[in-house]
Amino acid sequence: MWKQNFTALQTIVRREWIRIIRIWVQTLIPPVITMALYFLIFGELVGRQIGKIGEFSYIEFIVPGLIMMSVITNSYNNVVSSFFSSKFQRNIEELLVSPTSPYTIVIGYTFGGVVRGIFVGILVTLTSLFFTNLRFHNPFVILFTVIMTSILFSLGGFFNALFAKKFDDVTIIPTFILTPLTYLGGVFYSVKNLPVFWQMVSYFNPILYMVNLFRYGFIGVTDVNLWFSFGFITLLSGLLFMINVRLMKIGYGIRN
Repeated sequence: MWKQNFTALQTIVRREWIRIIRIWVQTLIPPVITMALYFLIFGELVGRQIGKIGEFSYIEFIVPGLIMMSVITNSYNNVVSSFFSSKFQRNIEELLVSPTSPYTIVIGYTFGGVVRGIFVGILVTLTSLFFTNLRFHNPFVILFTVIMTSILFSLGGFFNALFAKKFDDVTIIPTFILTPLTYLGGVFYSVKNLPVFWQMVSYFNPILYMVNLFRYGFIGVTDVNLWFSFGFITLLSGLLFMINVRLMKIGYGIRN
């Protein structure tokens, strides 16, 4: 049984990778161009007016957050679009009638989102080198954060795709929830510069912890407790994984 599931997992991951590469003009190039514009406009032009945040230039401060933004967006979008397309085209039924376990299906699609998220993150990181010199304060924190964040938002994309009944449903969460939370997650500013009330509100934003963990990995500065952030991201990922598996087992959103 485990051999069948391993073969199924390999097949799903391979299909996701081929999909990413086949339409690379849509999956890889746009986020790089978008982030390059952020680096230019916010990092270079606006950053000159802002000056420094602590001992770091503005562009050094925002680059980790912008890289994390690209990882979050692409991990999420890859899974939600891929899995919903399988539902819409009804080829998900081929997996459902096979002996492939729900765990394998969730892991396979999640891994596809992780691959795209990390690949785009690497490309954006390389692009940032044209605008600033990156520091690497703690590579372990960088690696842990980018992997766990891409896993979390890949699982989030899977969850969205399960509930989506039409293509419009795929864009609702990214547009009205994910994008605002990302912009308000400390990418462009330190929450310590906010009034006390808005600082407290910001601490309820999960993306704040991912951005700050990632920033700490690069420049050694954070607005949140590191150990709490580690535990929070890991716990949230585990919880969302079990929810997705449970929904797959009962066939929610995929069986009539």
